[in-house]
Amino acid sequence: MSTGKRLIKYAMYYKRPIFLGLFFLTIAVFADLAGPFIAKYIIDEYMVVGNIEIKPIAWLLCLYLLLAIATAILRYFMYIYLQIGANRVIQKLRQDVFGHIHTLPIQYFDQRPAGKIVARVTNDTEALRNLYVQVLSNFATSFISIAGVYIALFILNWKMAMIALLMIPLIYVWMILYRKYASQYNKVIRKKIADINAMINESIQGMTIIQAFRREKQMTKEFDEMNDEHYAYGRKLLLLDSATSFNLVNTLRLIMFMIFIFYFGTQSLSLGEVASAGTLYAFVDYLTRLFNPITNVVNQFSQLERSLVAGKRVFDVLDLNGEVVSEETMPRYDGHVLFDDVTFAYKDDEYVLKHLSFEAKRGETVALVGHTGSGKSSIMNLLFRFYDPSKGKIYIDGIDITTLPRQTIRQHMGIVLQDPYLFTGTIASNVSLNDPKITREKVEKALEAVGAERVLKNLEKGIDEPVIEKGSTLSSGQRQLISFARALAFDPAILILDEATSNIDTETEEIIQHAMDVLKQGRTTFIIAHRLSTIKNADRILVLEQGVIKEQGTHDELLAHGGIYAQMYQMQAQSLYA
Repeated sequence: MSTGKRLIKYAMYYKRPIFLGLFFLTIAVFADLAGPFIAKYIIDEYMVVGNIEIKPIAWLLCLYLLLAIATAILRYFMYIYLQIGANRVIQKLRQDVFGHIHTLPIQYFDQRPAGKIVARVTNDTEALRNLYVQVLSNFATSFISIAGVYIALFILNWKMAMIALLMIPLIYVWMILYRKYASQYNKVIRKKIADINAMINESIQGMTIIQAFRREKQMTKEFDEMNDEHYAYGRKLLLLDSATSFNLVNTLRLIMFMIFIFYFGTQSLSLGEVASAGTLYAFVDYLTRLFNPITNVVNQFSQLERSLVAGKRVFDVLDLNGEVVSEETMPRYDGHVLFDDVTFAYKDDEYVLKHLSFEAKRGETVALVGHTGSGKSSIMNLLFRFYDPSKGKIYIDGIDITTLPRQTIRQHMGIVLQDPYLFTGTIASNVSLNDPKITREKVEKALEAVGAERVLKNLEKGIDEPVIEKGSTLSSGQRQLISFARALAFDPAILILDEATSNIDTETEEIIQHAMDVLKQGRTTFIIAHRLSTIKNADRILVLEQGVIKEQGTHDELLAHGGIYAQMYQMQAQSLYA
C-alpha cells in the first residue's frame, strides 16, 4: 500500500471531524463565490443603466456582507474541526509508532542511534500533522474553490471557461516534474535531520568524555559538516520552490488575462458582441479567484512532498517485523536452565558462541568469566531471549524457551546491569517501575534487603527523592543498589548479575555481597564478573574463551587445575596488592 493510501486510512479513523471540517469548508467556499454574482447584478441592473435605487442596492450589499461574515464563521469551524481531526490522527500515529518500537527486537536498537529513532516519533510525525492540517485544508479549499469558479465561469461564458480549463493539465504536468526533484531533496533533508538529532543526543550523553578529552571543536566541526549538508539540500529545495511556485502561477495569470483581453476585444470588434460591465467585472473577479487557489496548491507541493517523505519514514518503522507483547502469564518456574549445544552469531556466520552445553540447577549460582569478547554477555542475551540461538536449544525446566512468548519467560527473570538505567521519576518508582503489584511496602523491603538504606539515608526525601534522566545526580553505588532492589522486588526465579559490582566502591560491594547471599536462596543466579573475588562461593564457574567453555568447576577446583582461571585470579590478586 502506498504512503498516500496509508495516510488516508489513518485519516478515516477520525473521519467525522475531518468530514465536518470539509463540509463547513464547502459551504464557506460557495458562500464566498456568490459575491461576484451579487456585484454583477448590482452593476448591470442599477449602476450601468443609470437606474440607481438605494434600497435594493442596500439590501444586496447587506446580503454581500452577510455572506462574507458567514464565510468567515464557516472557515473558523472548518479550521477547528480539521485541527481536531489532524491532532487525533497524529496522536494515534505516534501511539502506534511508540508502541511498535517496543515490540522490535533488540538488534534494531543495537544498529541505530537513539536520536534517529526519536526523529521518527517526533519530527516525522509532526511533519505529518502539517499534512493533515495545512496541506489538507489548503488543497480542499483550493479544489473546491477551483470547481466553484469553473462552474461560475461556465455560467458567465462557456467559451472562455473552456480556455481556462487548459491550466489544469499544465498544473498537473508541473506537479509531476516538481515531485521528481523535490522528493529526492526531501529524502536527504529528512535523513540529515535524523542524523543531526542522533549526534545531538550522542553529544549530550557523552558530554563528560567530550570535555574531558577536549573534543569540543572536533564535535562542533563534525556537526557543522552535517548541518551544512542539510542546509545545502534545503537551499536546493528553496531554489526549486522559488523558481516554480509563485513565478509559474504569475506567468499563467498574465497569459490568461492576455487571452481574456484578446477574446473580448475581438468579439466586440468583429461580431459587435460586447459583454456587460457586470459580466466583465465578475469574469475578472473569478479569474483572480481562480489563480489564488492555484497558487495555494502550488505552494503546498513542497509541504506535501515533505509530509509524504516523513510518512514513508514513519511507515518504514511500522512495517518492521515486531512481536506482539504477550499478556500470557505462567506459574513461577523452578529455574533449571540447560544450554544444549548452543551456537550463536550476531551477523551471518560470525559465531560468538560455539557449541555451548551446560546446566544450572535450581538455586545454583553459575559464574561466567573470561576476557572481553569471550561471549559472557551473549549467553545472557540468549537466556533473556533478546536474541535466539543460531543452532541448538535452551531449556528452562525442560521447556524450549523459543516455544514461549518472550514476555512470558521474562516474567520470572531479573537482571542487574553493569551500568544500571534509571528512569525519570523517584527512587520508589524506579524500583517498582510503576507496576501495581509492587507495593510501597515491597519497595521498602527490597531496598532494605540489599542494604540500600545505608547508602540512601542521606537523601532528603528518602525513597521519594526525585530521579532525573539516567539518575545522573546519584552515585554509581546508589544507582546500582536501586537496580538491585528493582530485581529483588520482582522476585525472579532466575537472577542475572551482569558485572553488577564492577562500578562500585569497596564499601558498597560489601553491602551487595551480603545481599547477594540472601538473593540467591531459591533462585538460579548467573553472575558475569570481572572481579573474581566476588564469585568465590559460586557453585560452578564457566571460563569462556572466544565463545567456547575452556574450563568449568568451583573456585578451588579451578585454582588447583592451574589453568586460565588460575592465571586470571593470580593476575588480579597481584594488581590488587601491588
